[in-house]
Amino acid sequence: MEYSIPNQFDHVPERLSGLVDLAYNLWWSWNAEARTLFKQLNNQAWKASVHNPVRMLSEIPVEFLNRAAEDPAYCHRYDIVMHRFRKYMSAAGTWFAEEYGDRPPLPVAYFSAEYGLHHSLPIYAGGLGFLAGDHLKEASDLGFPMVAVGFLYSQGYLHQQVNHDGWQEDVTEPFDRDAAPVTPVLDADGEDLLVRVPHIDPPIYVAVRKVQVGRIPLYLLDTDIPCNDPKNRGISSRLYAGDREQRLRQEIVLGIGGRKVLHALGIEYAAVHLNEGHPAFALLERIRERVDRGMEFEEALREVRATSVFTTHTPVPAGHDVFSVDLIDRYFAPYYAALGIDRTRFLQLGVHPESPASGFNMTAFALRASAHHNGVSRANGAVASDMWRCLWPGAAEAAAPIDYVTNGVHVPTWLNPRMKALYDRHIGPISPDWLPEHDDPAIWELIDEIPDAELWQLHLWLKAKLINRLRERERLRWTTRPGGVPNSAIEGAFLNPSVLTIGFARRFSTYKRAYLVFEDLERLKRILNNPWRPVQIIFAGKAHPADNEGKEVLRQIYRYTQDPAFGGRVVFIEDYNDQVARYLVHGVDVWLNNPLPPMEASGTSGMKASLNGVLNLSIMDGWWIEGYNGRNGWAFGEAAADCEARDGVDAAAIYDLLENEVVPLYYDRSIDDIPHGWVTMMKEAIKSNGPRFSSRRMVKEYVGRYYPSLLKAAGAAYAPNPATVKPRQSPVWNPQVQGKEADDLFSP
Repeated sequence: MEYSIPNQFDHVPERLSGLVDLAYNLWWSWNAEARTLFKQLNNQAWKASVHNPVRMLSEIPVEFLNRAAEDPAYCHRYDIVMHRFRKYMSAAGTWFAEEYGDRPPLPVAYFSAEYGLHHSLPIYAGGLGFLAGDHLKEASDLGFPMVAVGFLYSQGYLHQQVNHDGWQEDVTEPFDRDAAPVTPVLDADGEDLLVRVPHIDPPIYVAVRKVQVGRIPLYLLDTDIPCNDPKNRGISSRLYAGDREQRLRQEIVLGIGGRKVLHALGIEYAAVHLNEGHPAFALLERIRERVDRGMEFEEALREVRATSVFTTHTPVPAGHDVFSVDLIDRYFAPYYAALGIDRTRFLQLGVHPESPASGFNMTAFALRASAHHNGVSRANGAVASDMWRCLWPGAAEAAAPIDYVTNGVHVPTWLNPRMKALYDRHIGPISPDWLPEHDDPAIWELIDEIPDAELWQLHLWLKAKLINRLRERERLRWTTRPGGVPNSAIEGAFLNPSVLTIGFARRFSTYKRAYLVFEDLERLKRILNNPWRPVQIIFAGKAHPADNEGKEVLRQIYRYTQDPAFGGRVVFIEDYNDQVARYLVHGVDVWLNNPLPPMEASGTSGMKASLNGVLNLSIMDGWWIEGYNGRNGWAFGEAAADCEARDGVDAAAIYDLLENEVVPLYYDRSIDDIPHGWVTMMKEAIKSNGPRFSSRRMVKEYVGRYYPSLLKAAGAAYAPNPATVKPRQSPVWNPQVQGKEADDLFSP
């Protein structure tokens, strides 16, 4: 197959032609030196492109390119970066090659409905997508063989616009493919490669697009093509379609269509890793292919199960996709015979024993069809085990049928470049290879070598950069929105970089409790408006388009931003995306997190903040149960687990911590105007959480714990270093539903 880069770059001089290749590999997004190459062409063009080199190269006047091509200093930097890029892509000397031999096995196929890679590629909604994106980046850095499958959403995810009343309006914006790092996959005739999703009528076809994530190819499925009827063209238009039938069609295309695309591309793989239940039908297609080759269904199911791992995130029952039996019949009736089973056996695969009439449950199916399953934190693994223990009726109560691998974040992506340079200066002389070895806790002890003044001054610079960025966004909104904006305080025009700044940025679901800090308005006003020790809070986030309760919470907070009694110290940032997230996790002083336990799966935003020296003020849930050590931030919520008035108790705990610990520590300055106690806690946050909550640790843990047995079951050539293999077996599911037929289980 061929991958065609568009021809709108003919104006790029031959001397700098590598910039085009670089722009189409997201390696640049986590390499500051590569980004500098684009920035140095023209800083204003870089800003105007919103840090998107594909857009920048297609729009920049040719004179800037010609000037750079004639500049010896620029060309020298260009040659160095391109050498590093080509060396990286050669895949020589990687961790995986060194630890697991020179003959790696077939790749693992990673399926996810969303990927958070960069804001120029809007195919993500939140944390699940950024976990997938960081997983691919880290697999690339480690040299782990992987291929990924997802969707190309023609309308991206929603843009958020808040009206004058504070209500979120969901704005769609067509995805500009010409300005994104996406290339079409072509067939032998130079046309779009088209793949038909089997056993679906009328036929559904997908075109294939490719995104190169370092060494990892990500193939995106696109149904918005002329050969599909209008309804089918819309399957890939929006992330997480609200209509149940369209949602089912999305998951059929992602799973079954994704598997067929890999087959059409000639890509062999040894095992499948599912990121949540949305792509679980990929396992079904793997079973069907084995049956088609003459294998009995139960044997095929055992073989697929042994070569599959399933990661679940969702501790909320409503967050698991369930499809009615009539919908399943409508789309899978021809599939039953193709699997060599009857309708009853098929429906058994997705039945939830505790709600058998609810329909086909995608998470139940994914758990049944995979031998290895994990939550994304220790707490989440325990919650998921309790939630799904009914699938293992004979398991001991003390056993955990669902394992856990705590999430991590991709350090080169989320560590601010100036913060990295600071670490380089003080860690580098003692440990020059600290970044490739950043999952080693011993290296991070060297953070104590950084002088307090240097760390503090850099933090203040990052805070000022955050506030300047918010003011620039406000200026642009004022110039582009009809009628202007209702209140200049809303997006931070009155923020003060010398004031203690709290950040709260996440999806606006009611269980996230964005409203919690407003529980006692008068007490909060006193904290924010203290004339000697003021505090300001920055909110950001989107509600799901169908979540009116979440939108109501957002409207409530938006109205607080307009209340003069808060002194302009509460702001809301519209249209939250990964670029805004970077400024926030680099620049605020405190990261606030107060979901209703035990509903926090992990909380990777807090990890990103901690990596940059931002202190967490968090309830004891998700990752913070593992991350908090009493010296690296603040925790609350343990005592209120069974309290009926939970909101009041938790809000009071936040106020107490702010008044008695957080605010006094921040404003406790010595003669040099540095809060040394605060900086000590910043260092503790960095060194205690940097290595433990990195995606490098996470991916190595997946490799050591699950992949050896997956690949062994697949019969792949595999020669691991025994010292690196740490197997932990999950209980094996008994495929027989005890005592009832599936038709009975689905009966009302």
